Amino acid sequence: MSELVIALAAAAPLAAGWSLHGVLLRRRLARYRLDPLTGLPVRQTFEAEARRELRGPGRVVVLLDLDGFKAVNDTYGHAAGDAVLAAVGRRLGQWAADHGGTAGRLSGDEFAATVRLNHLHRLPAHLRELHGNLCAPVPFREQQLKVGASIGAFSVIGQPRPDLSTALRRADEAMYTAKRYGGSWQIARGPIPEMTTTNGRRTGRPGTSPLPGGAR
Repeated sequence: MSELVIALAAAAPLAAGWSLHGVLLRRRLARYRLDPLTGLPVRQTFEAEARRELRGPGRVVVLLDLDGFKAVNDTYGHAAGDAVLAAVGRRLGQWAADHGGTAGRLSGDEFAATVRLNHLHRLPAHLRELHGNLCAPVPFREQQLKVGASIGAFSVIGQPRPDLSTALRRADEAMYTAKRYGGSWQIARGPIPEMTTTNGRRTGRPGTSPLPGGAR
């Protein structure tokens, strides 16, 4: 981020005056905190907001990954894939806002959200609603593009010290379970990870590789 600030500062014309330069700089930096395709916060911004929200009551963390997204890209092109991601971002963002939370794009076709629930027993209904919204066809030119979604959720309700990394890890495990069973949604029970860990992440996650000697 420091390199970005330096580059933006150097590019601004001095003749415009420091006051105008400061306004433009803040606007440009604000844009970098949002994903330009979906309009959702990027990972760093989402995580900062999510940590703040987890200090409040009744919070649930949701992690999701699209199913069949690569096939859309391969069949219809990257413009079609972008249309799907933009639609998913809008739908997830609206769902999260409707439930008193926020959403973000973590990377590629992976998204996360937080929501606030007064009654935890209603979480399955909310996840069914979200899954249905995300799987609705996306209009693109003369096509109706279809993707699925695997959703994992973890509630920090009742946890003495809610921790975002733990919540995301457990939601990730639940999402992976949903994906193994063909999609839909799953809810993680309890804060203790159930799957093996490689390099601090769930084994099998992109960017992980087995350590020598089978270390975990």
